[in-house]
Amino acid sequence: MVLVANRSMEFRNSQLGLISVRTLTAKDVTVEGFCMNRCGTHGSKSSSLDGGAYVWVGNSEEQCPGYCSWPFHQPLSGAQSPPLIAPNGDVGVDGMIINLATLLVNAVNGEQEPASFCVDRFGSGAYPGYPGRVLVDKTTGASYNALGLAGRKYLLPAMWDPQAAECRTLV
Repeated sequence: MVLVANRSMEFRNSQLGLISVRTLTAKDVTVEGFCMNRCGTHGSKSSSLDGGAYVWVGNSEEQCPGYCSWPFHQPLSGAQSPPLIAPNGDVGVDGMIINLATLLVNAVNGEQEPASFCVDRFGSGAYPGYPGRVLVDKTTGASYNALGLAGRKYLLPAMWDPQAAECRTLV
């Protein structure tokens, strides 16, 4: 990921069309409203990107890690379980990955926002302040629940399964 303002990644969705990740901000970029009640945003406007959806995600390493980079940082409130070790060694970027995954799913699904039903759930047995049972890298101690290219590890949020009427985690 390139962490500078005004970079763009694009994803195609057969129903929605183009989804553009317009900005992934660096840790030293301040955005109005960031950390107040959101860690990023998504939307769809006919005047933007040929009518496609957009996503913006902020890096919370220095501004609000307890809000936007949990579970890799102590939460602001609630149960104070020890923070997990970020799988890629960067609390801000690993937090952005969680928020980007959530916002991409919500952008694709529009008003239903399935990821919003499962906030802060990463493994089975999750509850507020406890992310649930996740996998742990034996060498680094980092927590993850998904594998990417070249064995890269990620912690991704649970998603709402409307058929089962419950949040589903990868582990």
